[in-house]
Amino acid sequence: MTSVFNFTFVPWFRSVAPYIHKFRNQTFVVGIAGEAIAAGKLQSLAQDLAMIQSMGVKIVLVHGFRPQVNEQLKAKGHTPKYSHGIRITDEVALDCAQEAAGQLRYEIEAAFSQGLPNTPMADSTVRVISGNFITARPVGIVDGIDFQHSGLVRKVDIAGITRTLDMGAMVLLSPFGFSPTGEAFNLSMEEVATSVATALQADKLIFLTEVPGIRTDPTQPASEDNPIDTELPLAAAEKLLKALPAANQPTDTAFYLQHCVKACKAGVERSHIIPFSVDGAILLEVYVHDGIGTMVVDEKLESLREATEEDVGGILQLIEPFERDGTLVKRSRTEIERDAGNYTIIEHDGVIFACAALYPYPEAKTAEMAALTVSPDVQGQGDGERVLKRVEQRAKAAGLDSIFVLTTRTMHWFIKRGFVQVDPEWLPEARKRKYNWDRKSQVLVKKLG
Repeated sequence: MTSVFNFTFVPWFRSVAPYIHKFRNQTFVVGIAGEAIAAGKLQSLAQDLAMIQSMGVKIVLVHGFRPQVNEQLKAKGHTPKYSHGIRITDEVALDCAQEAAGQLRYEIEAAFSQGLPNTPMADSTVRVISGNFITARPVGIVDGIDFQHSGLVRKVDIAGITRTLDMGAMVLLSPFGFSPTGEAFNLSMEEVATSVATALQADKLIFLTEVPGIRTDPTQPASEDNPIDTELPLAAAEKLLKALPAANQPTDTAFYLQHCVKACKAGVERSHIIPFSVDGAILLEVYVHDGIGTMVVDEKLESLREATEEDVGGILQLIEPFERDGTLVKRSRTEIERDAGNYTIIEHDGVIFACAALYPYPEAKTAEMAALTVSPDVQGQGDGERVLKRVEQRAKAAGLDSIFVLTTRTMHWFIKRGFVQVDPEWLPEARKRKYNWDRKSQVLVKKLG
């Protein structure tokens, strides 16, 4: 049993290490829906966030309290009122919101204060600091509806939050803001988290919600043929938003997606929607390659694109050293000119830093990804993964079920990204005829979800 555990644990831990290095000293803004706390997920979420913080990540935690406020209103005989997807906060609702926020702050601070032996919190020291970091303004009257004490973020105290994070503390924010005159306004968790992530230019904005993510076809129910889209380029997310009906409640597809898009457009490179119902969801999203929910990513589309004939010289210059040392099979200029449209490249200021080609075999519902190359100048910065993701998207769009690679030296890189080794006999007949048995390339396949 021990040997089996060691066999699985060691490769897993090694596969996680690059992400630990990558995220150290980065800033994550995490928005937790009040529904997650109501569902009893607070203890496990606190353990996971404490673990992430212990690996050097700076965390701003924003909690929601929608169901808790509604419960308080119900106890007082009042009905929650909403319009335009925003709560109408009268005096009673404001009192309920303040009560719910106080109670939740207490529960969250208590969860991070646990240090029992034989638990994930043992020997952890997580200082949680709250404060009046948000200046708010009233929503006002919209379409004749007075939102009273409901507000919007006017300003984020960036310096105060940054100083607190630099002290090694976790910042905890309730969805409240105060005007310069001291008036309290009820805000939404989603808007606070998005505004804070934007103001801090955080590395990630993560929403832990009842929504599992965005499906490939959001208009159809969940199924094997309609899985969660684990990565949405910003342009695709914007296009999808325009096609979706306006969101008035959290379970509407556009509700969290609109906040992710807003954050990415304002400089937050990655925004995530993940389900709190899955144990360890935030760990799975952050430290596992394909994640568990949907990530909206600003992938700088001007630099990640399909190649043209004008790019052939740059592609040749990039791959030539790797052909010379035997990492890649040599390709002639004529061959690359002929297949230029098959290549995906990352280009910046006229220089090509990464490329890969996709050669479909439609009869076998698969395609070969060839010549995946990243310049030594930028290796370790994620360009290889960006190209791989785009190639996967191109293959999916072509209706293919898998992609495969042939490699002699980079097997482990592909295995860490979901590829599995198969026998060369697996290859489509047309590709098998061209297989160089002397080179003994390993064949690895990845199924496209």
